[in-house]
Amino acid sequence: MSTKKERILQGKHKDISRIDQESKRTHGWYVRVRYFGTTHSKFFSDGKCGGKYSSLLAAIAWRDEVEGRIGKQRTDRHIVTVSNTQTGVVGVRLNDILNRYEVSWVKPDGKQGKTSVSIRRHGRKAAFAKACDIRKEKEAERLAS
Repeated sequence: MSTKKERILQGKHKDISRIDQESKRTHGWYVRVRYFGTTHSKFFSDGKCGGKYSSLLAAIAWRDEVEGRIGKQRTDRHIVTVSNTQTGVVGVRLNDILNRYEVSWVKPDGKQGKTSVSIRRHGRKAAFAKACDIRKEKEAERLAS
């Protein structure tokens, strides 16, 4: 059975990568926190932090502190914060041909979920608001699980 220290070193840590570059004598953990198009990054050297385990603990603490400071929810799940649609809302897109807003999300089991809100039935403004509410609710369900 492995120790707690070994489990932490072998585990996956979101936004944290191990760098072992012998040619440059670089060994440590690289943290990269992305949120709303901005990246916060820092390298934690094994030599300066007192070893591989200590540098990983420092990297985890820094990641958690940065996420709290910038308002990013602490989760090991992937969160998309930049929209590629013209609505500007992640997971909500306008389908002019079918006259509706389409909402998509990832379910807690990892499968795709989607629905749509009719503009004809609700009006453009109300349909958009309803679609955004659905997306927000479904994302909260996924992150809570």
